[in-house]
Amino acid sequence: MWLLVAALSYVRDAITGDIDAVVPYPALFGAHAVLTTYYGRSNAEASRLMTNFMDASRIHWYDRPPSDVVRGGFARAAETNVDGWDGYYAQVAIDEGVSTVVTIDDDLERFDAFETEVILTSEEFERLNRYLESRR
Repeated sequence: MWLLVAALSYVRDAITGDIDAVVPYPALFGAHAVLTTYYGRSNAEASRLMTNFMDASRIHWYDRPPSDVVRGGFARAAETNVDGWDGYYAQVAIDEGVSTVVTIDDDLERFDAFETEVILTSEEFERLNRYLESRR
């Protein structure tokens, strides 16, 4: 629950338009998987939550993963030794001119093209990883 509290203020601010937010659509599938796999939500409930989130019209939905963005993401992942998702998110942020990326880990701090705001401490991130491992 503590992770939800840490992230929900940013989600609320994005939905209300208090902050500019760019969210790639593929992130919703990842969130759906986390909700069902680790937080015990049903597929129907997770789908409803993600569909409702998609209705937030003040969020800039990044709805096009063209091959050059995907290739750029993999190149960034290789250059900075981060996973493919982080490389993709970094490439989207760069392509969209994002000034600050909000994240739960520090991997995106390896990129100089934008500022990074890590919303979990190292201890909280370790706690999250332990929790996720225990749910497998």
